[in-house]
Amino acid sequence: MDEAKRQDLEKRVNETIEMVRPYLVADGGDIRFVELTDEMVVKVELLGACGACPYSIQTLKNGVEQAVKKQIPEIKEVISA
Repeated sequence: MDEAKRQDLEKRVNETIEMVRPYLVADGGDIRFVELTDEMVVKVELLGACGACPYSIQTLKNGVEQAVKKQIPEIKEVISA
């Protein structure tokens, strides 16, 4: 993918992460964008309480991934880095 498209997608991913961040912060956690791969996979890092939570995979898949894929259908998956 060309650099302009990558930058646009990364911006949109970060904007979507900002929309879900308040829910994570309310539970003592946070999230950080790490990378967008050429395969259209978003890598993130769950921080704080979310990083150690046994339900973090559910949060990632049912919360973050669904929000990102709804806003940016090109994204295939969101995974923990």
